[in-house]
Amino acid sequence: MIKTKLHLLKTTLTALFCASLVACVSPDKGRNLNDPSISGVDIAKQSCSNCHGLNGQSISQQFPKLAGQQLDYIKAQLTDFKGHVRKDINGTQYMWGITNLTTKQVEELAVYFSTQPAMKGTGVRGPDFALGESIFKNGLPSQGVLSCNSCHGPEALGVAEIPRLAGQHSNYLYKQIMVFKMTDDRPRGQAMKQIIHNMNEDQAKAVASYLSYLDL
Repeated sequence: MIKTKLHLLKTTLTALFCASLVACVSPDKGRNLNDPSISGVDIAKQSCSNCHGLNGQSISQQFPKLAGQQLDYIKAQLTDFKGHVRKDINGTQYMWGITNLTTKQVEELAVYFSTQPAMKGTGVRGPDFALGESIFKNGLPSQGVLSCNSCHGPEALGVAEIPRLAGQHSNYLYKQIMVFKMTDDRPRGQAMKQIIHNMNEDQAKAVASYLSYLDL
């Protein structure tokens, strides 16, 4: 009997997990993405929450936290996804289905997520914490890499179209650094590309780990 119950529990959890993946893989098939009369708040709760969490506190490292993110940054990225000009792999797979969002819906989505309680960091110091902190605060002068805080602010909270980094998933941050470094898939990323072009993978992982620790 116990084994049977355990088997049923595992089956149910597996089904729920797979269902959540399906929802994220096909955002264009989510509810209300093609209906201009639906509010951005409803879209956030009914569609975006599948991957980013109801309040923008995503669980999966694959999907960025949006809670407390800069409003102008969210609007800019949604606009780029809508126009199919942000072309990184996950952006193409998960976000190109928002083509028909109206300007009003984009604004409402940005307001909704930017006003949620700010994303929370892990509070866990990894072995490369000191290196990451040094890169964030001082850059890598010998490699021509500027400090991250020169643009993102002393606490990595961002401003306007410069995103908040504090508390973001480390794996997501690392992947985005490598997208900026290796590709032209982020149309607003030329400044970042110039700043981090000499940063190596270990250094990128270190600063991403440090930023994910911050809980402000």
